Amino acid sequence: MKFDPRTIGTPVYEGLVDLRKQNEREEGRLKEQKNQAVAIYTYLSTWGMMRLKAEEKALNQEGKRQVVKKYFECLQNISGVENLVGDNGLKVLKDLDTEEYLGLSGLGLALAQEFSFWATAVYHDVSGED
Repeated sequence: MKFDPRTIGTPVYEGLVDLRKQNEREEGRLKEQKNQAVAIYTYLSTWGMMRLKAEEKALNQEGKRQVVKKYFECLQNISGVENLVGDNGLKVLKDLDTEEYLGLSGLGLALAQEFSFWATAVYHDVSGED
């Protein structure tokens, strides 16, 4: 089986394009989405995947929450680990054995890099932070 690098990039691109279309008329929400998509890699490398999943519920800005949800949707689809999306996702992460969690974290970091890259392309006309 050959590895196709589009396996990671395509769902991220399509997910961000979809989020942008859903919120096209809300400039503030687009800015939140762009900032969150760019920040996921730094957050993951600093705090880890379990904290990002817990943060999903705590985020009070809808645009940021949408991006984190989309991140876990992409991770679930690419990894094949079921139930990462939704309320049971934190329990799923907690219950993975060490090797599975570390492998998923590595894949998650690669996915986060794609979010950062594609955010710049998809939200090219959305400028700066709040």
